[in-house]
Amino acid sequence: MLTTNPMTALERRVVAALALLYSFRMLGLFMALPLLALYAADMLGASPLMIGVALGAYGATQALLQIPLGWLSDKIGRKPVILGGLALFVLGSVVAALADSVQVIAVGRALQGAGAISGSVMALAADLTSEEQRTKAMAVIGISIGLSFALALICGPLLAAWGGLAAVFWMTAALAVLGMAIVLLGIPSAETRSHESVGANRNMFRPVLADPVLQRLNGSVFLLHFMLTASFLVVPAVIEGSMGVPRDSHWQVYLPVLVISLLGMYPLLRLSERGGRSSLALKITVIMMPASLAALFLGSNILLLYIALCGFFTAVNYLEAALPSLVSKAVFAHGKGTALGIYATCQFLGAFVGGTTGGLVYGSAGLSGLLWLVLLAAALWLVLIWRMSPTPRSQGAASAA
Repeated sequence: MLTTNPMTALERRVVAALALLYSFRMLGLFMALPLLALYAADMLGASPLMIGVALGAYGATQALLQIPLGWLSDKIGRKPVILGGLALFVLGSVVAALADSVQVIAVGRALQGAGAISGSVMALAADLTSEEQRTKAMAVIGISIGLSFALALICGPLLAAWGGLAAVFWMTAALAVLGMAIVLLGIPSAETRSHESVGANRNMFRPVLADPVLQRLNGSVFLLHFMLTASFLVVPAVIEGSMGVPRDSHWQVYLPVLVISLLGMYPLLRLSERGGRSSLALKITVIMMPASLAALFLGSNILLLYIALCGFFTAVNYLEAALPSLVSKAVFAHGKGTALGIYATCQFLGAFVGGTTGGLVYGSAGLSGLLWLVLLAAALWLVLIWRMSPTPRSQGAASAA
Protein backbone atom coordinates (compact mmCIF):
# COMPACT_ATOMS: atom_id res chain seq x y z
CA MET A 1 0.00 0.00 0.00
CA LEU A 2 1.35 3.44 -0.89
CA THR A 3 2.11 5.55 2.14
CA THR A 4 0.62 8.97 2.81
CA ASN A 5 3.81 10.35 4.38
CA PRO A 6 5.97 12.30 1.93
CA MET A 7 9.41 11.19 0.81
CA THR A 8 12.44 13.12 1.96
CA ALA A 9 14.16 15.43 -0.53
CA LEU A 10 16.93 12.85 -0.99
CA GLU A 11 14.43 10.04 -1.60
CA ARG A 12 12.54 12.12 -4.17
CA ARG A 13 15.78 12.91 -5.98
CA VAL A 14 16.91 9.28 -5.96
CA VAL A 15 13.60 7.88 -7.14
CA ALA A 16 13.26 10.49 -9.89
CA ALA A 17 16.81 9.80 -11.10
CA LEU A 18 16.39 6.02 -11.08
CA ALA A 19 12.99 6.21 -12.80
CA LEU A 20 14.55 8.41 -15.49
CA LEU A 21 17.49 6.02 -15.85
CA TYR A 22 15.17 3.02 -16.13
CA SER A 23 12.91 4.75 -18.64
CA PHE A 24 15.89 5.77 -20.82
CA ARG A 25 17.00 2.16 -21.06
CA MET A 26 13.56 0.72 -21.72
CA LEU A 27 12.82 3.46 -24.25
CA GLY A 28 15.94 2.41 -26.13
CA LEU A 29 14.86 -1.24 -26.16
CA PHE A 30 11.24 -0.55 -27.14
CA MET A 31 11.85 1.99 -29.92
CA ALA A 32 13.00 -0.71 -32.33
CA LEU A 33 9.80 -2.73 -31.82
CA PRO A 34 7.56 -0.86 -34.33
CA LEU A 35 10.45 -0.35 -36.80
CA LEU A 36 12.54 -3.46 -37.35
CA ALA A 37 10.00 -5.36 -39.45
CA LEU A 38 9.82 -2.41 -41.88
CA TYR A 39 13.33 -0.98 -42.03
CA ALA A 40 15.37 -4.19 -41.66
CA ALA A 41 13.49 -5.84 -44.54
CA ASP A 42 15.75 -3.92 -46.99
CA MET A 43 19.02 -4.97 -45.34
CA LEU A 44 21.40 -7.83 -46.12
CA GLY A 45 20.34 -11.17 -44.67
CA ALA A 46 16.74 -10.06 -44.18
CA SER A 47 14.23 -12.84 -43.67
CA PRO A 48 11.22 -13.17 -41.36
CA LEU A 49 13.22 -15.48 -39.10
CA MET A 50 16.22 -13.14 -38.81
CA ILE A 51 14.00 -10.11 -38.25
CA GLY A 52 12.20 -12.05 -35.52
CA VAL A 53 15.54 -12.97 -33.94
CA ALA A 54 16.62 -9.31 -34.08
CA LEU A 55 13.34 -8.23 -32.46
CA GLY A 56 13.67 -10.65 -29.56
CA ALA A 57 17.45 -11.04 -29.19
CA TYR A 58 17.62 -8.65 -26.23
CA GLY A 59 15.20 -10.90 -24.36
CA ALA A 60 17.54 -13.92 -24.43
CA THR A 61 20.51 -12.14 -22.85
CA GLN A 62 18.31 -10.16 -20.48
CA ALA A 63 16.64 -13.34 -19.23
CA LEU A 64 19.99 -15.09 -18.85
CA LEU A 65 21.85 -12.33 -17.01
CA GLN A 66 19.43 -10.23 -14.97
CA ILE A 67 19.38 -12.45 -11.85
CA PRO A 68 23.18 -13.16 -11.91
CA LEU A 69 23.93 -9.44 -12.33
CA GLY A 70 21.61 -8.70 -9.41
CA TRP A 71 23.65 -11.13 -7.30
CA LEU A 72 26.87 -9.51 -8.56
CA SER A 73 25.59 -6.11 -7.41
CA ASP A 74 25.21 -7.59 -3.92
CA LYS A 75 28.93 -8.44 -3.99
CA ILE A 76 30.61 -5.46 -5.66
CA GLY A 77 27.99 -2.73 -5.29
CA ARG A 78 25.05 -1.45 -7.32
CA LYS A 79 26.65 1.44 -9.19
CA PRO A 80 29.53 -0.52 -10.80
CA VAL A 81 27.07 -3.11 -12.14
CA ILE A 82 24.66 -0.43 -13.39
CA LEU A 83 27.47 1.50 -15.09
CA GLY A 84 28.83 -1.68 -16.66
CA GLY A 85 25.37 -2.65 -17.89
CA LEU A 86 24.83 0.78 -19.43
CA ALA A 87 28.25 0.57 -21.12
CA LEU A 88 27.20 -2.73 -22.68
CA PHE A 89 23.95 -1.10 -23.78
CA VAL A 90 25.91 1.72 -25.46
CA LEU A 91 28.13 -0.83 -27.21
CA GLY A 92 25.12 -2.80 -28.45
CA SER A 93 23.42 0.36 -29.69
CA VAL A 94 26.53 1.44 -31.62
CA VAL A 95 26.89 -2.03 -33.16
CA ALA A 96 23.25 -1.92 -34.29
CA ALA A 97 23.56 1.67 -35.58
CA LEU A 98 26.54 0.73 -37.76
CA ALA A 99 25.04 -2.56 -38.94
CA ASP A 100 24.63 -3.33 -42.64
CA SER A 101 22.85 -6.64 -42.07
CA VAL A 102 20.05 -7.99 -39.90
CA GLN A 103 22.46 -10.46 -38.30
CA VAL A 104 24.63 -7.61 -36.97
CA ILE A 105 21.52 -5.83 -35.65
CA ALA A 106 20.64 -9.04 -33.80
CA VAL A 107 24.13 -9.05 -32.24
CA GLY A 108 23.68 -5.42 -31.20
CA ARG A 109 20.29 -6.14 -29.68
CA ALA A 110 21.73 -9.09 -27.76
CA LEU A 111 24.46 -6.81 -26.37
CA GLN A 112 21.82 -4.29 -25.36
CA GLY A 113 20.01 -6.98 -23.40
CA ALA A 114 23.26 -8.17 -21.79
CA GLY A 115 23.31 -4.91 -19.86
CA ALA A 116 20.63 -6.39 -17.63
CA ILE A 117 20.47 -3.84 -14.81
CA SER A 118 16.79 -4.02 -13.87
CA GLY A 119 17.37 -5.88 -10.62
CA SER A 120 20.33 -3.70 -9.66
CA VAL A 121 18.34 -0.49 -10.23
CA MET A 122 15.48 -1.75 -8.08
CA ALA A 123 17.94 -2.85 -5.37
CA LEU A 124 19.64 0.57 -5.38
CA ALA A 125 16.23 2.22 -5.00
CA ALA A 126 15.61 -0.03 -1.99
CA ASP A 127 19.06 0.79 -0.54
CA LEU A 128 18.40 4.53 -0.71
CA THR A 129 14.77 4.69 0.49
CA SER A 130 13.19 3.89 3.81
CA GLU A 131 11.10 0.76 4.17
CA GLU A 132 8.01 2.96 4.52
CA GLN A 133 8.64 4.61 1.12
CA ARG A 134 9.89 1.54 -0.74
CA THR A 135 6.57 0.51 -2.26
CA LYS A 136 6.03 4.05 -3.52
CA ALA A 137 9.52 4.10 -5.06
CA MET A 138 8.95 0.80 -6.85
CA ALA A 139 5.58 2.02 -8.13
CA VAL A 140 7.12 5.18 -9.60
CA ILE A 141 9.82 3.16 -11.38
CA GLY A 142 7.19 0.70 -12.60
CA ILE A 143 5.07 3.52 -14.05
CA SER A 144 8.13 4.75 -15.94
CA ILE A 145 8.28 1.43 -17.80
CA GLY A 146 4.72 1.77 -19.08
CA LEU A 147 5.35 5.37 -20.14
CA SER A 148 8.52 4.29 -21.94
CA PHE A 149 6.59 1.75 -24.00
CA ALA A 150 4.04 4.37 -25.06
CA LEU A 151 6.71 6.96 -25.87
CA ALA A 152 8.75 4.41 -27.82
CA LEU A 153 5.89 3.70 -30.22
CA ILE A 154 5.68 7.42 -30.99
CA CYS A 155 9.32 8.53 -30.81
CA GLY A 156 10.71 5.52 -32.69
CA PRO A 157 8.81 6.21 -35.96
CA LEU A 158 9.52 9.95 -35.65
CA LEU A 159 13.27 9.36 -35.33
CA ALA A 160 13.31 6.78 -38.12
CA ALA A 161 11.47 9.19 -40.42
CA TRP A 162 14.30 11.67 -39.87
CA GLY A 163 17.36 9.43 -39.98
CA GLY A 164 16.35 5.83 -40.58
CA LEU A 165 16.85 2.89 -38.25
CA ALA A 166 20.44 3.96 -37.51
CA ALA A 167 19.20 7.22 -35.97
CA VAL A 168 17.08 5.25 -33.51
CA PHE A 169 20.05 3.21 -32.33
CA TRP A 170 22.28 6.30 -32.07
CA MET A 171 19.61 7.88 -29.91
CA THR A 172 19.47 4.81 -27.67
CA ALA A 173 23.25 5.02 -27.26
CA ALA A 174 22.97 8.71 -26.33
CA LEU A 175 20.23 7.95 -23.79
CA ALA A 176 22.40 5.27 -22.18
CA VAL A 177 25.35 7.70 -21.93
CA LEU A 178 23.00 10.21 -20.31
CA GLY A 179 21.94 7.43 -17.94
CA MET A 180 25.57 6.89 -16.96
CA ALA A 181 25.88 10.59 -16.17
CA ILE A 182 22.77 10.34 -13.97
CA VAL A 183 24.32 7.44 -12.05
CA LEU A 184 27.64 9.22 -11.56
CA LEU A 185 26.34 12.70 -10.76
CA GLY A 186 22.75 12.37 -9.59
CA ILE A 187 22.67 9.29 -7.37
CA PRO A 188 24.61 8.99 -4.10
CA SER A 189 26.45 5.83 -3.14
CA ALA A 190 24.82 3.61 -0.57
CA GLU A 191 25.63 0.67 1.62
CA THR A 192 24.57 -2.52 -0.14
CA ARG A 193 21.84 -4.23 1.85
CA SER A 194 19.66 -7.30 1.49
CA HIS A 195 15.96 -6.73 0.81
CA GLU A 196 13.29 -9.41 0.79
CA SER A 197 11.23 -7.40 -1.70
CA VAL A 198 14.10 -6.96 -4.19
CA GLY A 199 16.54 -9.49 -5.61
CA ALA A 200 16.39 -13.25 -5.96
CA ASN A 201 17.24 -15.47 -3.00
CA ARG A 202 18.71 -18.84 -3.98
CA ASN A 203 16.92 -20.56 -1.12
CA MET A 204 13.53 -19.34 -2.34
CA PHE A 205 13.72 -20.64 -5.92
CA ARG A 206 12.17 -24.04 -5.22
CA PRO A 207 9.07 -22.82 -3.31
CA VAL A 208 8.50 -19.94 -5.76
CA LEU A 209 8.75 -22.21 -8.80
CA ALA A 210 6.44 -24.77 -7.16
CA ASP A 211 3.67 -22.30 -6.31
CA PRO A 212 0.69 -22.93 -8.66
CA VAL A 213 -0.56 -19.33 -8.88
CA LEU A 214 2.94 -17.99 -9.53
CA GLN A 215 3.41 -20.66 -12.20
CA ARG A 216 0.32 -19.36 -13.98
CA LEU A 217 1.38 -15.73 -13.68
CA ASN A 218 4.89 -16.53 -14.96
CA GLY A 219 3.34 -18.41 -17.86
CA SER A 220 1.05 -15.44 -18.48
CA VAL A 221 3.85 -12.90 -18.80
CA PHE A 222 5.82 -15.31 -21.02
CA LEU A 223 2.85 -15.69 -23.37
CA LEU A 224 2.06 -11.95 -23.28
CA HIS A 225 5.52 -11.03 -24.53
CA PHE A 226 5.59 -14.02 -26.88
CA MET A 227 2.44 -12.70 -28.59
CA LEU A 228 3.51 -9.05 -28.42
CA THR A 229 6.88 -9.62 -30.09
CA ALA A 230 5.50 -12.05 -32.68
CA SER A 231 2.71 -9.64 -33.60
CA PHE A 232 5.13 -6.80 -34.32
CA LEU A 233 6.49 -8.80 -37.23
CA VAL A 234 3.23 -7.84 -38.97
CA VAL A 235 1.59 -4.86 -37.21
CA PRO A 236 3.85 -2.21 -38.83
CA ALA A 237 3.25 -3.72 -42.28
CA VAL A 238 -0.52 -3.68 -41.69
CA ILE A 239 -0.38 0.01 -40.77
CA GLU A 240 1.66 0.75 -43.90
CA GLY A 241 -0.24 -1.55 -46.27
CA SER A 242 -3.83 -2.09 -45.20
CA MET A 243 -4.21 1.31 -43.53
CA GLY A 244 -2.20 3.16 -46.16
CA VAL A 245 -0.07 5.12 -43.68
CA PRO A 246 3.54 5.74 -44.82
CA ARG A 247 6.18 4.50 -42.40
CA ASP A 248 7.36 7.99 -41.47
CA SER A 249 3.82 8.80 -40.25
CA HIS A 250 3.13 5.72 -38.11
CA TRP A 251 3.37 7.81 -34.95
CA GLN A 252 0.14 9.50 -36.05
CA VAL A 253 -1.57 6.12 -35.73
CA TYR A 254 0.08 5.05 -32.48
CA LEU A 255 -0.57 8.32 -30.62
CA PRO A 256 -4.41 8.32 -30.68
CA VAL A 257 -4.53 4.54 -30.35
CA LEU A 258 -2.41 4.61 -27.19
CA VAL A 259 -4.49 7.44 -25.67
CA ILE A 260 -7.72 5.53 -26.34
CA SER A 261 -6.20 2.29 -25.02
CA LEU A 262 -5.23 3.98 -21.75
CA LEU A 263 -8.82 5.15 -21.34
CA GLY A 264 -9.98 1.65 -22.23
CA MET A 265 -8.04 0.26 -19.28
CA TYR A 266 -10.35 2.00 -16.80
CA PRO A 267 -13.30 -0.44 -16.93
CA LEU A 268 -10.87 -3.36 -16.73
CA LEU A 269 -9.19 -1.87 -13.67
CA ARG A 270 -12.60 -1.29 -12.03
CA LEU A 271 -13.59 -4.88 -12.76
CA SER A 272 -10.31 -6.14 -11.33
CA GLU A 273 -10.18 -4.04 -8.18
CA ARG A 274 -13.87 -4.14 -7.20
CA GLY A 275 -15.14 -7.43 -5.88
CA GLY A 276 -11.89 -9.30 -6.47
CA ARG A 277 -12.62 -10.06 -10.13
CA SER A 278 -9.04 -9.89 -11.37
CA SER A 279 -9.31 -13.40 -12.80
CA LEU A 280 -12.27 -12.39 -14.99
CA ALA A 281 -10.45 -9.23 -16.19
CA LEU A 282 -7.42 -11.37 -17.01
CA LYS A 283 -9.51 -13.77 -19.10
CA ILE A 284 -11.21 -10.92 -20.96
CA THR A 285 -7.89 -9.37 -21.97
CA VAL A 286 -6.40 -12.73 -22.97
CA ILE A 287 -9.34 -13.12 -25.37
CA MET A 288 -9.08 -9.49 -26.53
CA MET A 289 -5.48 -9.86 -27.74
CA PRO A 290 -5.93 -12.60 -30.37
CA ALA A 291 -9.38 -11.32 -31.37
CA SER A 292 -7.91 -7.88 -32.04
CA LEU A 293 -4.96 -9.35 -33.95
CA ALA A 294 -7.28 -11.51 -36.08
CA ALA A 295 -9.29 -8.41 -37.04
CA LEU A 296 -6.08 -6.50 -37.69
CA PHE A 297 -4.44 -9.19 -39.83
CA LEU A 298 -7.56 -10.07 -41.84
CA GLY A 299 -9.54 -6.82 -41.94
CA SER A 300 -9.58 -4.15 -44.63
CA ASN A 301 -11.98 -1.54 -43.25
CA ILE A 302 -9.99 1.39 -41.80
CA LEU A 303 -12.33 1.92 -38.84
CA LEU A 304 -12.19 -1.79 -37.97
CA LEU A 305 -8.38 -1.72 -38.11
CA TYR A 306 -8.25 1.24 -35.72
CA ILE A 307 -10.65 -0.50 -33.34
CA ALA A 308 -8.51 -3.64 -33.52
CA LEU A 309 -5.36 -1.67 -32.67
CA CYS A 310 -7.13 0.01 -29.75
CA GLY A 311 -8.33 -3.36 -28.44
CA PHE A 312 -4.87 -4.90 -28.78
CA PHE A 313 -3.07 -2.10 -26.94
CA THR A 314 -5.77 -1.86 -24.28
CA ALA A 315 -5.19 -5.54 -23.48
CA VAL A 316 -1.39 -5.18 -23.55
CA ASN A 317 -1.31 -2.07 -21.34
CA TYR A 318 -3.72 -3.59 -18.82
CA LEU A 319 -1.77 -6.85 -18.61
CA GLU A 320 1.58 -5.06 -18.24
CA ALA A 321 0.14 -3.21 -15.25
CA ALA A 322 -1.93 -6.00 -13.70
CA LEU A 323 0.38 -9.01 -13.85
CA PRO A 324 3.19 -7.64 -11.62
CA SER A 325 0.54 -6.54 -9.11
CA LEU A 326 -0.93 -10.04 -9.07
CA VAL A 327 2.54 -11.53 -8.51
CA SER A 328 3.07 -9.24 -5.50
CA LYS A 329 -0.32 -10.26 -4.05
CA ALA A 330 0.21 -13.96 -4.67
CA VAL A 331 3.72 -14.38 -3.28
CA PHE A 332 4.34 -15.72 0.21
CA ALA A 333 6.46 -14.13 2.95
CA HIS A 334 10.16 -13.54 2.13
CA GLY A 335 9.67 -14.58 -1.50
CA LYS A 336 8.73 -11.34 -3.23
CA GLY A 337 12.14 -10.47 -4.67
CA THR A 338 12.67 -14.00 -5.96
CA ALA A 339 9.17 -14.18 -7.44
CA LEU A 340 9.58 -10.87 -9.28
CA GLY A 341 13.02 -11.90 -10.55
CA ILE A 342 11.68 -15.14 -11.99
CA TYR A 343 8.67 -13.27 -13.39
CA ALA A 344 10.94 -10.78 -15.22
CA THR A 345 13.06 -13.64 -16.57
CA CYS A 346 9.94 -15.27 -18.02
CA GLN A 347 8.92 -11.92 -19.52
CA PHE A 348 12.18 -11.44 -21.42
CA LEU A 349 12.37 -15.08 -22.42
CA GLY A 350 8.89 -14.74 -23.92
CA ALA A 351 10.09 -11.83 -26.07
CA PHE A 352 12.97 -13.90 -27.45
CA VAL A 353 10.94 -17.04 -28.11
CA GLY A 354 8.07 -15.01 -29.59
CA GLY A 355 10.33 -13.16 -32.01
CA THR A 356 12.22 -16.27 -33.08
CA THR A 357 9.23 -18.61 -33.34
CA GLY A 358 7.06 -15.92 -34.93
CA GLY A 359 9.71 -15.21 -37.55
CA LEU A 360 10.12 -18.90 -38.33
CA VAL A 361 6.36 -19.46 -38.71
CA TYR A 362 5.80 -16.23 -40.66
CA GLY A 363 8.59 -17.10 -43.06
CA SER A 364 7.30 -20.61 -43.74
CA ALA A 365 3.51 -20.26 -43.40
CA GLY A 366 2.85 -16.55 -44.00
CA LEU A 367 0.32 -14.33 -42.29
CA SER A 368 -2.21 -17.11 -41.71
CA GLY A 369 0.44 -19.25 -40.03
CA LEU A 370 1.45 -16.41 -37.70
CA LEU A 371 -2.20 -15.80 -36.82
CA TRP A 372 -2.67 -19.48 -35.97
CA LEU A 373 0.45 -19.30 -33.79
CA VAL A 374 -1.01 -16.35 -31.88
CA LEU A 375 -4.38 -18.11 -31.51
CA LEU A 376 -2.65 -21.24 -30.22
CA ALA A 377 -0.69 -19.20 -27.66
CA ALA A 378 -3.92 -17.52 -26.51
CA ALA A 379 -5.68 -20.89 -26.21
CA LEU A 380 -2.81 -22.25 -24.08
CA TRP A 381 -2.98 -19.09 -21.97
CA LEU A 382 -6.70 -19.52 -21.31
CA VAL A 383 -6.17 -23.14 -20.29
CA LEU A 384 -3.37 -22.01 -17.98
CA ILE A 385 -5.40 -19.36 -16.13
CA TRP A 386 -8.93 -20.76 -16.31
CA ARG A 387 -8.95 -22.17 -12.79
CA MET A 388 -6.71 -19.57 -11.20
CA SER A 389 -7.89 -18.10 -7.90
CA PRO A 390 -9.76 -14.83 -8.49
CA THR A 391 -7.91 -13.12 -5.61
CA PRO A 392 -4.50 -14.70 -4.93
CA ARG A 393 -3.57 -14.42 -1.26
CA SER A 394 -0.43 -12.50 -0.32
CA GLN A 395 0.76 -14.62 2.56
CA GLY A 396 1.78 -18.06 1.76
CA ALA A 397 -0.76 -20.42 0.47
CA ALA A 398 -1.65 -18.89 -2.85
CA SER A 399 -3.10 -21.78 -4.76
CA ALA A 400 -5.37 -22.61 -7.62
CA ALA A 401 -9.06 -22.77 -6.94
